[in-house]
Amino acid sequence: MITGADRGVGFALCACFLDHGWRVFAGRYMPDWPELDALREKFPEQLHTIPLDVGDTASVRAAAGMVRQTTDHIDLLVNCAGISHGDERTVFNVNVTGALRTVECFLPLMQTGMQRIAFFSSECGAISVSHRDGGAYPVSKTALNMTVRRMFRTLRPKGFTFRLYHPGWVRSYMSGRKSTVGNFEPEEAAAAAYGQFVSDRDAEDVLVMTDISGEMWPW
Repeated sequence: MITGADRGVGFALCACFLDHGWRVFAGRYMPDWPELDALREKFPEQLHTIPLDVGDTASVRAAAGMVRQTTDHIDLLVNCAGISHGDERTVFNVNVTGALRTVECFLPLMQTGMQRIAFFSSECGAISVSHRDGGAYPVSKTALNMTVRRMFRTLRPKGFTFRLYHPGWVRSYMSGRKSTVGNFEPEEAAAAAYGQFVSDRDAEDVLVMTDISGEMWPW
C-alpha cells in the first residue's frame, strides 16, 4: 500500500514495485490526474487505485476497508503522501497525523506477512543538521521522526520492521507543480527507496534514517 501515489516519487515507486511483480494498492488523492490510469492499463491485474486523503480520518478508514475487501493482508505500507506548503495545521495534519492515522487504520491488515512500515522523511527534520528557515514543513518532519520512533518502540517487539527514508532534493511536486530544480528525478529516488524498503537488514532492532545512497543520517 503506497500513499501519495498520484505523481512524483509516490507514482514512480508504484511503477517500480509493479515492475518487480508486486501487487500494489495506490492511494489516489487526485482522481483527475491521469498517470495512475495509464499505469493501471499496463498492469491491470496488479494495480488497484484506492481513493485516499490521508488528512481525513474517514477517507483513510474507507481506504483500508476497500483494501480489506480485496486481500487479507498487506506486506508493506509506504507512507509517501506529504505537502510542503500551506498553513501549519494543514501541513501537520497531512505530514504527521496523516501518517499516524494511516498506520493505525491499516495495522489490522498487517498482522501477518512481511510486517514492514516505511516513511518518507527529510534531512530538514534532523534537528542537528537542519539548515532550512521558516515554514511548517521542517518542523512537521521532525515531528514525524519522533512519531515513527514511538511507533517503532511499540511495534518492533511485535515483529514489525521500519524504514525511514530521506530521498534528497527531488525534482518533484511538493509545491504543487513539477520542480525544475533539485538533485534527483522522482524515478531515481523511487528506485533507491524500493531497494531499501524490500531488503532486510542485519540490525532491524535499530531505527535509522537513510538517504538515497543508503547512508545513515542523524535525526
